[in-house]
Amino acid sequence: MNSFLAYFRLMRAGWVMAREGVIASLPDDGLYGPARAAHRLATLLARRKAKQSDRAQRLACAVERLGPSYVKLGQFLATRPDVVGRALAQDLSLLQDRMDTFSMESSKARIVESIGLPVEALYSSFEPPIAAASIAQVHPAEIRDDTGTRRVAVKVVRPGIRKRFYRDLESFYLVARMAERMVPASRRLRPVDIARTLEQTTKIEMDFRLEAAALSELAENTREDPGFRVPSVDWARTGRDVVTMEWIDGIKIADVEELKAAGHDLDHLSEVLIQSFLRHTLRDGFFHADMHQGNLFVDASGTIVAVDMGIVGRLGKKERRFLAEILYGFIRRDYRRVAEVHFEAGYVPAHHDVASFAQAIRAIGEPIHGQSAETISMAKLLTLLFEVTELFDMQTRPELIMLQKTMVVVEGVARLLNPHFNMWKASEPVVGDWIARNLGPVRVVTDLKDGLGAAVRLAEQAPELAARAERLSQELDAMGRKGLRFDPETAEAIGKAEARYARSGRIALWVIALTAIYIAFQL
Repeated sequence: MNSFLAYFRLMRAGWVMAREGVIASLPDDGLYGPARAAHRLATLLARRKAKQSDRAQRLACAVERLGPSYVKLGQFLATRPDVVGRALAQDLSLLQDRMDTFSMESSKARIVESIGLPVEALYSSFEPPIAAASIAQVHPAEIRDDTGTRRVAVKVVRPGIRKRFYRDLESFYLVARMAERMVPASRRLRPVDIARTLEQTTKIEMDFRLEAAALSELAENTREDPGFRVPSVDWARTGRDVVTMEWIDGIKIADVEELKAAGHDLDHLSEVLIQSFLRHTLRDGFFHADMHQGNLFVDASGTIVAVDMGIVGRLGKKERRFLAEILYGFIRRDYRRVAEVHFEAGYVPAHHDVASFAQAIRAIGEPIHGQSAETISMAKLLTLLFEVTELFDMQTRPELIMLQKTMVVVEGVARLLNPHFNMWKASEPVVGDWIARNLGPVRVVTDLKDGLGAAVRLAEQAPELAARAERLSQELDAMGRKGLRFDPETAEAIGKAEARYARSGRIALWVIALTAIYIAFQL
């Protein structure tokens, strides 16, 4: 039954996309047969008004009609230009996560259910919402205790959002499975894995305890950093469906004229923003992955305050080393070293030629060195690099794609503050310091220490590993003598799976027929 409903929800989504002109706005290059015919039909179905708007507006209208789950899908796909293409990813990144507010009664019910105390016992005042997004809305409130009265922001989950998201997620998985079955070229991008990643990231984003933990971790990492901080969390008033944090009195970083009027140094702010992001990425391997203009404020002291930590990114030591070395290699025009780093990290298959790859890297680096420093975009450099690596069978690295997407956004904000911003000059102290600490003699000591720790852990697990190896040997020997056999439960499960597959095929045929009837009536 759930699969049947998923087909109908998918049908509705396709109808909305067609009517709002989204499908018609997509390129039809390389489409043949049924796919090309479907594209032409969608173009005919598009509303006249939709045809007069650009693709970003069409996407916004369609997503608004489809609801919050599709807002999250669009924002997630905006971080994957390797999947949807750079142009469409750019359009998706413009989606505004603004929804209608829900009632005060619903907010209070979520708070009581999550924390177990009445709102009056938690806050001395609790005001109507000032902003609402796809997952939550924010209320101003006040807390009165022994230290006095302080203002806080209370973020409360949208009622029914989990149920609605999981319902729509069935349709997302359905599309992913159909793509893998019917479009062999899509298998390289692993659509089902992409849907699974969306499910996991949204689960995390809908548990506000995890957002509070991310704020706490970034606060610890940046305690000594100049010019950057995040709001403090009130853990006593935080649960799965609500997070209470410090109220930020500041100017939105996008309000350039207001920042000037307040006497803030815009050149300094742009420098602090880039250096903070690189410091979090390289030093900590943990960064705010949604640092757009609406999530950045400047307080009275000139400190940048980042809010909304629902989306974060992490980089391991290997990825941080990779990032620092390729940036350093481009600065020094050592393209051979940049190529070698890709091979050493295992990102490019060993059967490719290092010299040929270095030649491709040079094609990116040399035009950049012909430009003035203030026009060089680090984000564009990484974008071009990932495009070239696709020619050499580099596998998709979601963590690097998220890094590149966030860097595009952060660099855009920095250039909004200072159009002549010199990215390389601002980045040099942070990148240079990290390289000095991690790519010189210190690196050898660190690697030895890590290797020794791994060897100790392996020695501790040796008895258990030996026992597992012995059991595996016995099972393989028994399999060789008796053959591979299924127990009755396994055989029954296989039979049921085959039956479900056949039933899904019949359902698909019915849905196609009903879709044709539905479209005919709409026309």
